[in-house]
Amino acid sequence: MFPAFLENKQIGKKQQNSQLPPKKNPVYALVGNPNSGKTTIFNQLTGLRQKVANYSGVTVEKKTGICFSQHGQPMEIIDLPGAHSLMANSPDEAILKNVLLGRRPNTPKPDRVICVVDASHLERHLYLASQVAELGLPMILVVNMMDVAQRQGKEINIAHLEKAFGIPVIPTEAHKNNGIIALKVAMSRSKIPQPNWNIDLPKPIAEAVLSIQSTLVEKVGQDIRLARGQALMMLTEDPNIKDESIETYHIVKGCQEHLNRALPNWSTLIIESRYKAINALLPHAVKKQDRPIRLFSERIDNFILHPAWGWLVFAVVMSSIFWSIFSIAEYPKALIETFFQYLSATANNILPDGPIKGLIADGIIVGVGNIVVFLPQIMILFFFIGLLESSGYLPRAAFLLDKVMRRVGLQGKSFIPLLSSFACAIPGIMATRTIASTQERLATILVAPWMSCSARLPVYLLMIGTLFPNKEASAGMKALILFLFYMLGIAAAFVFAWIFRKTLLKGKSGTSFIELPPYRLPSIKNTFIDMLDRGFVFLKNAGTVILPLSILLWFLVSYPNAHFQEQDTTPIQLAQSYAGKIGKAIEPVIQPLGFDWKIGVGLVASFAAREVFVSTMAILYNAENVQEDHLPEVLQKQKNATGMPIYTPLTSMSVMIFFVFAMQCMSTLGIVRRETNSWKWPAFQFFFMTGFAYLASLIVYQGGLWINQL
Repeated sequence: MFPAFLENKQIGKKQQNSQLPPKKNPVYALVGNPNSGKTTIFNQLTGLRQKVANYSGVTVEKKTGICFSQHGQPMEIIDLPGAHSLMANSPDEAILKNVLLGRRPNTPKPDRVICVVDASHLERHLYLASQVAELGLPMILVVNMMDVAQRQGKEINIAHLEKAFGIPVIPTEAHKNNGIIALKVAMSRSKIPQPNWNIDLPKPIAEAVLSIQSTLVEKVGQDIRLARGQALMMLTEDPNIKDESIETYHIVKGCQEHLNRALPNWSTLIIESRYKAINALLPHAVKKQDRPIRLFSERIDNFILHPAWGWLVFAVVMSSIFWSIFSIAEYPKALIETFFQYLSATANNILPDGPIKGLIADGIIVGVGNIVVFLPQIMILFFFIGLLESSGYLPRAAFLLDKVMRRVGLQGKSFIPLLSSFACAIPGIMATRTIASTQERLATILVAPWMSCSARLPVYLLMIGTLFPNKEASAGMKALILFLFYMLGIAAAFVFAWIFRKTLLKGKSGTSFIELPPYRLPSIKNTFIDMLDRGFVFLKNAGTVILPLSILLWFLVSYPNAHFQEQDTTPIQLAQSYAGKIGKAIEPVIQPLGFDWKIGVGLVASFAAREVFVSTMAILYNAENVQEDHLPEVLQKQKNATGMPIYTPLTSMSVMIFFVFAMQCMSTLGIVRRETNSWKWPAFQFFFMTGFAYLASLIVYQGGLWINQL
């Protein structure tokens, strides 16, 4: 028997009513498993652009958009993180559950829910759908990827699903825009039914749920149907006194303690009850052909995931991307260089001598132009990554790397943040919210900045250009060097992840699985739009970060100068400027790395943003009137006091080594602070990574000098 304070009171029947209050715009929560096509449906409904990927964990925070009903009424849609269940094992799953329960103060509680499932994997995706249905919110079930299920020989009985759940069920093929109009029509209804989905629970669990439900109805005033779903959810989570009333907290705590004594495996029995109900539904909802079909994806995977051939394909794909960065981008890059040279020459011709002319021609145009010139290469990188994402190859790459990552104490889910960090460490670090293990998540955060982000790319390209005088290297050779530096960052991340997991962050590795979606023809339109979006972000960064820094650097290079004259922009004036004084101050520290004081100025500026190093070099050397040459050729001509070249191949390698390992992004440190809720880890990250970068550059440069003397 339950304790006296848990005696169930008769709960009277209440009229279920999902009619919206007058003049209130409905708020829909869009939920679904990763790879269900949820984000594609969000894009189709709202017209907003959002990153679409074929692997778990891309959407780690809610996104909102407006969709208009058939009658012109605005409907707000909240795109919630993809999850496999409502059990909050990771931060993104906690966001999903708390929004549905109305626990997030900055987000309105949804009036209705759209749950998206993959028709080709209905047996897996119905678990989340059943949990959402249990909450009792008015709901629409969207069965997406019907064409994929049909190719697999599966026939989905939509009518039976509607009968089982008691709600509208809409079949769609979101990537073809099929079924979206029918979905909008269903969303436009003034009244959407609440699900009638129920699972049979063991008697002690059912009594506990009824006790909590009674409290929610009588004390909180919740709808009886909504109260039952929330009661079941509260029973299976750690009670949080911040989220619920004191009385409800004690009821839940008492029920859990009683079940722990009476039925130790009660939480497992709830899961089994859900799967029992789903398994009873599936034979009627999914009809399969008697003769199994060998899918195209399976035939391709026999080669792509082969222990030997799979790695060869991976190497070929990655190498092709790096080769394209150099070969294809040369033509648009030359056009951009010509354009900025024309702007600079025009400014020099039409503006009178003085500070304004120097600021515009030598500061703004030169500083921003030498960053924008790398835009084609960055956009090509994002274009190919988008193709790989939308085709379904990237989850296969994660599968190949899973064993390697487990050997260093990480798991397959860590691949997603690390992959995202190649574009930018900030979204990569945010994507670690999908990792349930605290130790694995923190280890991934600490090593994610070692993935060579797009901000490093301009520096790599500049230094690779200085390695080969007179453009004597082929695009293939340059691509190979770039690939090796990317691999160096990956190797360092894996090595230090293993060290961290063995020392600072000990603990067992969590379990994970990687869902391999079917191969699809990439959407060129979506990929192109995503590439343009990334390019716009890069240009915006050039305007908001690099432009003001270029102005500041021009000032530091040009002053102090009591009487500004163009002929004063000489090496002597440069050495006496504020920038020269800063560089001279740190020169003794960086000289063992092969760096002179001008490189030192670039390093100091690069700690705001890595790519600022390139514009800094352009401003420093443009101040010496060598604007007519391209920057790599300018650097190759620089001599020290003894007449020896400054930018030797060894110096260029040392600079690249430093940029591979150093923590040179204040924004990344800020996001690490936010994700770890402590300044301890960003401080450790900054000093450890930068110290290791110094040591690595020292070894490379001094070791190279020693070898040359043999």
